[in-house]
Amino acid sequence: MVRVANERFGEHSVHAIRQEIRGQAKACLMEKPDVNLRRAHSCGAGMANAVVARLKQEILNRTKFRTFEELITDSIAMATATAAPVEHGFKDRPRITSNFANCAQAPVARIAPLRSRTVATAESPKVTRGTFVKGSLVICSAAMAEQTLEAEAGSSSKTQLEALPFKPEGYNFWKWRDHKVHYVVQGEGRPIVLIHGFGASVYHWRYNIPQLAKAGFKVYAMDLLGFGWTDKALVDYNSMLWRDQVADFVTEVVGEPAVLVGNSIGGFTVLLTAATRPDVSSGLALLNASGQFESADSSEDAKIMEAVDETVVGRLTTQIKTAFRRVAIALTFWQAKQPARVKSVLQSVYKDQTNVDDYLINSILQPTRAPNSGEVYYRLMSQMLSKPSIDLSLNTLLKKLECPLLLLWGDLDPWMGATKADKIKELYPSATLKRLQAGHCPHDEAPEAANAAIVEWMQTFGQVPSA
Repeated sequence: MVRVANERFGEHSVHAIRQEIRGQAKACLMEKPDVNLRRAHSCGAGMANAVVARLKQEILNRTKFRTFEELITDSIAMATATAAPVEHGFKDRPRITSNFANCAQAPVARIAPLRSRTVATAESPKVTRGTFVKGSLVICSAAMAEQTLEAEAGSSSKTQLEALPFKPEGYNFWKWRDHKVHYVVQGEGRPIVLIHGFGASVYHWRYNIPQLAKAGFKVYAMDLLGFGWTDKALVDYNSMLWRDQVADFVTEVVGEPAVLVGNSIGGFTVLLTAATRPDVSSGLALLNASGQFESADSSEDAKIMEAVDETVVGRLTTQIKTAFRRVAIALTFWQAKQPARVKSVLQSVYKDQTNVDDYLINSILQPTRAPNSGEVYYRLMSQMLSKPSIDLSLNTLLKKLECPLLLLWGDLDPWMGATKADKIKELYPSATLKRLQAGHCPHDEAPEAANAAIVEWMQTFGQVPSA
């Protein structure tokens, strides 16, 4: 890893980080009267190796990977970007097929060394450090379950469903904090606001927006800041920023409290919004939402980390930690750029693998062509690896929640399976739990069932739309 980092990233390499740490450690040790230069050099090198190992482990702890190599090679877990139908309005277009019935049968891909993968060809120009900056892919590194549930391959459940027409220029734009925010609106009636997951956009709701609008609702879908067709703003990304965006959107654009619906990190965003801004939410639907439960050991872990930071590790500069993180994120990004890997990961989280079509795979790269996408990717990933400054556990947010809650869960999700839905139901007993035989994105994999569940649930409270 050090050799690869040195070759590709120069001053941001792990070697440079280790050298800087060694120098600082030697300087600290030389201040002691009983330490000579040779001993300081030896101890400094040992401390440098220990610090680099600790920084690696810190990243692994935040992402729940077992090894640093696993972090690199499995970095596009949870990439659920939008599929953008370019030529068809209906689901009758060609499919990408797989030779394997499920992910468990697929052979393990062996990745060639980076040097051999960066030889320039007519089809693939030579990769440089600038490639990582200019063409970053917005994805999410996440913990994979120990076992992926096997699902039988079946026919698509949305063959005849009308899809939201794809517009390369986008639909509507709302000015928020001097940034352009992209959104779609269809239908008339009670308002519903759909919020996508990490790396996705409004087009991930392609089979939900038209059908929910026909069912008698006014359906909004919005791209969060940094995603889709919304501006790639150079801001400090965090959950509270997206909470404010959703709340202001409901207030300024929708004009009345709405039912908030979110998938993956979009689910966590709408939960945070409904729990802390009850004035904008009349109901909440979570589709395989992200977020963590409280840990009984969290306070003890904090004490241990605080004690460690009082050692020489705590004297590391912010620049060193940032440089190391940039190396790690850039390496994971390189792996995320491989089309075969994108296809493999998406197939592993869709029970019906035929839903992973060529448009879905190709659309993952589309938002990355916008200016600032590389820096936005780094900031987003850094935010996800950072510990929140306030308590945003699911336990805390569910205690504050006061509106009707629907848990629309794909039980075959290898990341956030059925047990997570059960735990949320336990913490919020009045919630309605609807299970679907689908993966991480049940709204896109099984849209007919998902749409029906949302409509049925919304008829249990508030005004029922006329048929």
